[in-house]
Amino acid sequence: MNQDENDYTINYSINISSDTVDRPISDNPAENIIIVGTAHVSTKSVAEVEETIDRERPDVVAVELCPARYQALTEKVVTKKLSAKDVLSGGKPYYFLVHWLMAYVQKKIGDDLGVDPGAEMLQAIKKAESTGARIVLVDRDIQITLQRFWHSMSIWEKLKMTGAMLTAALGFKGEELDIESVTEEDVVTQLIEELRKFAPSAARVFIDERDAYISANLLDAAKSSRVVAVVGAGHREGIQRYLEHPDTLPPIKQLLDVPKKRFSITKIVGLTFVALAFATFLLVILGIIKGAISPYMLLVAMGYWFIINGVLSAAGAALARGHPKSIATAFLVAWLTSLNPMMAAGWFAGLMEAKQRTPTTDDFRSIMDAETIQEMLNNRLFRVLLVAALANLGSVLGTIIGVIVIVNVTGINPTDTLQNIFDNIGALFTFPR
Repeated sequence: MNQDENDYTINYSINISSDTVDRPISDNPAENIIIVGTAHVSTKSVAEVEETIDRERPDVVAVELCPARYQALTEKVVTKKLSAKDVLSGGKPYYFLVHWLMAYVQKKIGDDLGVDPGAEMLQAIKKAESTGARIVLVDRDIQITLQRFWHSMSIWEKLKMTGAMLTAALGFKGEELDIESVTEEDVVTQLIEELRKFAPSAARVFIDERDAYISANLLDAAKSSRVVAVVGAGHREGIQRYLEHPDTLPPIKQLLDVPKKRFSITKIVGLTFVALAFATFLLVILGIIKGAISPYMLLVAMGYWFIINGVLSAAGAALARGHPKSIATAFLVAWLTSLNPMMAAGWFAGLMEAKQRTPTTDDFRSIMDAETIQEMLNNRLFRVLLVAALANLGSVLGTIIGVIVIVNVTGINPTDTLQNIFDNIGALFTFPR
């Protein structure tokens, strides 16, 4: 890599001790790296990590962690309040859902096997501390990975991926897998190929991009040190390939870019509902202008619109066991947000919920331990997200039902009204002979 690319190779390190074992260092950094491929919930992997570090006595122990995951794993996290912006802005609810589902599934597997998720990484950190090795965190920041992951997938891939993770989280059994075999090359290759077929974009972001990022950091760390790298078995082959051919590494800056928001299908659906609402009221107004219906019916239509949208959005917030003020907020703003593509009733209800029951970083961690729906509902972070989601769903249903009710109550005929509009437009361009 050139100098510019190296500038973007983030090499997070934590110095534990300056006492290191003096070992011969090769001029070729790749020759200074020993890779230990692990399964993140395997007792075999924990033992292998310990044995390798004891045997090799490296200067550096590199782990497949970013600073945030390192802090979470070692519990060196200070509890702090989360603002509503932290929870609801951008696509963060979706990133949280994906992150939580992956962590929850991994934890459930670990519970079945009696191994904590990430136990092999924790063991690597402890061994580095006891042997005087320097710890280097070589993985990309989890938030960047999740954002690139979500933006890279098509709507179909998102639905399939979320469905698969929900199925796993809810405990629906599939084919049994011997977890100890996950570190074997042929099994890993098979699992990765299945992921590429299932969600190719997810495989590229979660595996290929991180292979490149981790490899770049390993090569940087191994320039003057002997390194033992503890990574997931799914990354081992890709990392080895990059270490053998470092000239094929992509620019690291490219792997750190957060994709800009694009015009997604969800936005199209949202705009469609807004257009439907506006079209309905336009038909009512045109009916009044033509004398087909009474002007009073516009007030009736607005009343139905306010009540139907408000009740259904508030019902969603109530179903999520939101605070009374959150429910009231959903009721009061739903009629307006349904007419504005830049606003959402759930966002306002979620803001109020976060204000009344402010979530903290402890809520994010404790939700992984939830075993029942009741325990999840008692979690403030989950409650904020659920209030926002169900209030939005209620508002969408309110828009659909509201349109149907208004058309029936006012007695307007959409087909005839639209035909009259087109006829009048056509008359404007008809010239006498």
